[in-house]
Amino acid sequence: MTTESLITLLIVDDHPVVRDGLRGMFESAPGFRVLGEAASGPEGVARAAELDPDVVLMDLRMPGGSGVAAIRELTRRGARAKVLVLTTYDTDSDTLPAIEAGATGYLLKDAPRDELFTAVRAAAEGRTVLSPAVASRLVRAVRAPAPGNEPLSAREREVLALVAKGTANREIARELFISEATVKTHLTHLYAKLGVNDRAAAVAVAYDRGILG
Repeated sequence: MTTESLITLLIVDDHPVVRDGLRGMFESAPGFRVLGEAASGPEGVARAAELDPDVVLMDLRMPGGSGVAAIRELTRRGARAKVLVLTTYDTDSDTLPAIEAGATGYLLKDAPRDELFTAVRAAAEGRTVLSPAVASRLVRAVRAPAPGNEPLSAREREVLALVAKGTANREIARELFISEATVKTHLTHLYAKLGVNDRAAAVAVAYDRGILG
């Protein structure tokens, strides 16, 4: 296989054993060449600029600097390398920021080696690669209404209008012929929809968005 057809890699992970394992795995397989390693996000950014790899295998949580920050910086610099996240974490707080920062793909470290090889080849070609668990999370995130964008119900609008007048929960319940507990439930729901935590903020946001007045 010619040098031109090799996919070059940079491995960024704070665990030496993981880096050694990945290097050995890729160097024993045809079609790959590991150019270097880094133990933190900032070091990964510097090494990527120095080595210009095709693909960066990026861990996310590293004491010396996070992978998400490194991905964001590589994207800002317009780096040629495609970033394939390889981590043990698949929570929303990890996956979504990494993808938003510019990662081409996201795999978990328990992925079979053949799946990892395929993912690296796909990433090198600019194709998105996601583990099934991560793909499911992204679909749920896309389908879920963003905080503050879900419309208020007619009853929630009535409650909010009375809150804007300074009406206490007990008086709101009396005026709308509902229980005080129901008023509190409506308030909880409209707070969530508006992305706020209290009555004053709800009123302010409602006026700002034209919901009130």
